[in-house]
Amino acid sequence: MDMLEKKTIQSGENRAMKPEVPEQMEQEKEEKVQESEEKNQPVNEPGESKIAEVDYTTFNIGELLNRLELLIDERSVQEIRHDVESIKINFYKKYHQELEEKKKRFLEEGGDPLDFKPGPDEREEHLKNLLKRYRDKKARFNKEQEEEKKKNLEEKNRIIEEIKDLVNRKESINKTFQDFRELQERWRNVGLVPQQYVKDLWETYHYYVEKFYDYIKINKELRDLDLKKNLELKIRLCEQAESLLLEPDIIQAFKTLQKYHEQWREIGPVPKENKAELWERFKEATRKINKRHQSYFQEIKDIQKKNLEQKTSLAERAEEIAQSDIHTHKVWEEKSKEIQELQKMWKTIGFAPRKQNNAIYERFRKACDQFFNRKREYYAENKEVQMNNLQLKTDLCIQAEALKDSTEWKKTTEDLIKLQKKWKEIGPVPKKYSEQIWKRFRAACDVFFENKANYFKDREKIYLENLKQKEALIEEIRNFSTTDDPNTDFIKLKEFQRRWSEIGYVPISNKEEISNRYREAINQLFNNLNINDHKKNLLKFKAKLDTLSDSPKAETKLQKDREKFINRIKQLESDITIWENNIGFFTQSKNAESLIKDITTKIENAKASIKLLKDKIRLIDEMDNN
Repeated sequence: MDMLEKKTIQSGENRAMKPEVPEQMEQEKEEKVQESEEKNQPVNEPGESKIAEVDYTTFNIGELLNRLELLIDERSVQEIRHDVESIKINFYKKYHQELEEKKKRFLEEGGDPLDFKPGPDEREEHLKNLLKRYRDKKARFNKEQEEEKKKNLEEKNRIIEEIKDLVNRKESINKTFQDFRELQERWRNVGLVPQQYVKDLWETYHYYVEKFYDYIKINKELRDLDLKKNLELKIRLCEQAESLLLEPDIIQAFKTLQKYHEQWREIGPVPKENKAELWERFKEATRKINKRHQSYFQEIKDIQKKNLEQKTSLAERAEEIAQSDIHTHKVWEEKSKEIQELQKMWKTIGFAPRKQNNAIYERFRKACDQFFNRKREYYAENKEVQMNNLQLKTDLCIQAEALKDSTEWKKTTEDLIKLQKKWKEIGPVPKKYSEQIWKRFRAACDVFFENKANYFKDREKIYLENLKQKEALIEEIRNFSTTDDPNTDFIKLKEFQRRWSEIGYVPISNKEEISNRYREAINQLFNNLNINDHKKNLLKFKAKLDTLSDSPKAETKLQKDREKFINRIKQLESDITIWENNIGFFTQSKNAESLIKDITTKIENAKASIKLLKDKIRLIDEMDNN
């Protein structure tokens, strides 16, 4: 190897002494500047391919585990990285939902929240084992990739040596040039090499490529044809890079851009008169995509910083409650609800910056644990209250058993619902009596409601006539054409609803089908009316109430809906109180204006929801009175 070759191959040594390079090397120098600007940016992993996305939110826990095991066994790790993360997130979301439902049922049956302990779950252990298998498989894959890169490096060095040897051939120019093209094709087909060798390897390769061109003195026509082909390929790459500016997935656009840069380096030189302009065009598209990429991550960073401020405020409040002096059952319940509201608010806030996320969570959890440990200790010394609750619930069982054989359907339904409300208001009983007393109460209620359902099922003749009337009314609704006067149309629509509600029950086999047809027809009229969303929602709810009247358990369902709306109103009112208090907490924060604006929006939306719920309750009450 002569001195000129040695200076070219040994990258990083005395760049000032590097000799003049031909046209292709000048272009590669420009490309290396671009590569240097992007050196801190991620690129696609070798072999990574995008498989069809799956909506894992529709899978249950068992399906998620089966899917994960199948992916690990049958797909390569680079294909399933996003699937594994999505399955893990959805598994724990559904897993925690199950725990919340179990806890809710436990509390409804009179259990003490302090005694609720779900215990280990073999499904979670199975998930952890599968994730370990995935990590092990990924580690093996990465190791294999590194070995493959080393082999690719050796192969590319062999190709360079063969290109060097071409200048010593005694064969015809055509045969030598064909061999050169085959070596170039081999070079392009070789995969990635270790990152630290990329720059020197490319400089050495292109240096000997230029020496080969100079040696064989390829005729100008063939040379120009090659340059023209390269020009077309690079123009196409510019167009593809510019089209990435319209890609909505910023991360995917950035990864694709890295592939385009790899392709750009693979393509040879272009005509000198087009070189600078073409590179500037490609570089400008790259700059814009990189700017979008940087802005995207900066936005995430700002959001996470804001989340940290909110979580810090919640943690401080939880610590204050955990350390407060409490001596009565009433205050314990009030503070428990406040802690639970803080926990609910916590779940609505996204991730904090990675460095602080775990720390702030541990701080908040520690404060919550401290509070509930103190509460557990308090109630451990207060068994007398639970025995009194047992007596109160026993009295409710006696009252329910006295009503179970009644045939006064409406009045008895109301009485039993009142008893059910009282049951929920009574606190926990001793654990050993909890399930027994609950089953006794529920059995009495079930007897009455089953008798009531049986009473209404024998009215088939009347129901068939009602079915005909409802079918005729649906046809009339479908044929109705709206006018230019929304008030007139609104009155007509309410008349349709009134007439529907006046028609009695239909056979149970036709109930769902006729109700769906009615809702479809009436909802189409709703959509055509020029009225606000609030009134439209009320009208749709009124239509739902009218169809519900066909149900033999209509009163029970109405009361359940009413209770649900009342509970939701209480929840929203509690949320509003917490948010209004939190406005005070956030006033000292750096980004107070932004935080307060977010909370104010939540408060306004909650008040609008409360108004809609109250109007729905009014409609239910009016239906009961009729």
